[in-house]
Amino acid sequence: MRQPALLSLRIVVSLLYAISVARALSSSSFTSTSYSSASSLVSSLITDERCFSTTAGAQIFADCCATNIVYEDCFHPQPFVGRSNVEKYLMDKVQERQGKGYVRLDKVSDGKRACGYAWTWVSRSSSSSAGSDDEEEEEDGLRGTTFVELNAAGEIQYVREIPEPIFKPGDLTLQLLKSLTEGATPRALPEFVPRPNLPRDSCDVVKYLFQELQGRDVDLAMELFSQDIIYRDFNYKDLMRGKQEVRQFIKDFSFPGIEFRMQRVDDGVVSTCFTWEVVLMDAPDSIKGVSFYELDPNTRLIKYVRDVPESAIKPPILGKLARQLRPGLGVFQGRHRRRTVQEKLTEEDGL
Repeated sequence: MRQPALLSLRIVVSLLYAISVARALSSSSFTSTSYSSASSLVSSLITDERCFSTTAGAQIFADCCATNIVYEDCFHPQPFVGRSNVEKYLMDKVQERQGKGYVRLDKVSDGKRACGYAWTWVSRSSSSSAGSDDEEEEEDGLRGTTFVELNAAGEIQYVREIPEPIFKPGDLTLQLLKSLTEGATPRALPEFVPRPNLPRDSCDVVKYLFQELQGRDVDLAMELFSQDIIYRDFNYKDLMRGKQEVRQFIKDFSFPGIEFRMQRVDDGVVSTCFTWEVVLMDAPDSIKGVSFYELDPNTRLIKYVRDVPESAIKPPILGKLARQLRPGLGVFQGRHRRRTVQEKLTEEDGL
């Protein structure tokens, strides 16, 4: 009589154990819906899960994607469409750079339904090893900016990623654009109605700049910039610092025949990211890009900008060679230094 009772007790104990394990796995599983915003999701995927340098992290990223996700890595000629294709793309990227470093999250906008982030690929120095005195010595490699948008279910439905161009043409870009648009007539702009008060949220600031002002008045545009603005355009090697330099830069690129079109914008308050395209006259193709804007939280003026345009060649010749020769960095020569992450970011931010 005791044997059936003992058997029943064992079955009950086994079931209770199975239920507890299932609950533990369920509570610890990573899902995009566990996060209150796109910003917090992206921060966790990159910093905690190492989604671009580990297979486990890449799988978690793929699991957070919508079935119809569109992932534009502008290093490639065509976007990756669908969760399975994006998963393969992420796994291939991890395999290429396995054990060679990680993506450092430099800045992330505070958007809820969408966000953007500035990143740097970081590789360990060849002279360093785990547990040694030199383990903090690292090389900064390729930089870039990425825009991420969620759907109503909190899944990643769209990504645009653009790495910096290795060859930075500088003012050659301006000269080329002016020669291509020579003789163009100014396009008719809709009537502009000045706002009684300047916008204060970052996503509204960029909409005001590029959808309302549309380059028609440089002085009005400059009212939105801080005196100590830091402006990084990856067509140029050096940062622009201060309103005078930035004003001249904006003025230089304000001429007929070139149209800047905003595409997707996140809903960030202090910082924002958006995708865009530049159209030259009646050309069938456009130049895509991603920009990151950050406001001073006190003055609500723009204190930092990072613009990243795509390369006209897919994949970029120098970028392709760099990835083949030095896949851990993505550049031919990194910048060698032993510093904290904050010290590294100071160079970019000017803080």
